[in-house]
Amino acid sequence: MGRWLEHSVTTAINAPVERVWAVWSDLEAMPRWMRWIESVVTEPGNPDLTDWTLAAQGFRFHWKARITLRVEAQQLHWESVGGLPTKGAVRFYPQENGQTAVKLSVSYELPGVLAPLMEPSILGGIVTKELQANLDRFRDLVEDTPA
Repeated sequence: MGRWLEHSVTTAINAPVERVWAVWSDLEAMPRWMRWIESVVTEPGNPDLTDWTLAAQGFRFHWKARITLRVEAQQLHWESVGGLPTKGAVRFYPQENGQTAVKLSVSYELPGVLAPLMEPSILGGIVTKELQANLDRFRDLVEDTPA
């Protein structure tokens, strides 16, 4: 059994919440802006079940995730149902100025084989920085996509 780590990042996007939600909801497009995500495949006939592959720093992890809560243009929660233990949520907050604030929270269990090799505080800093860069790339993608 490994150790659970949690990270949260936020960004403000110059786009209405409906557009931000629409771009995020295309889970199979996530590798375009999530650098460590190699692929996301939606299970045929079940849009709430996805197959994920992460490749980073010479490691590759695979897992299936199930959407546990979907509130259109407000929030999306998920948890793994096989492979790398992970869970998380993304929340969308419409702002008065037509912007949308997005908060991404991700938790995962550091595999037991890696735990002795990595200092959680150092790894946590690397992962948080990468998640923020990913969310900023998402922001840029949404803002550069014609309405």
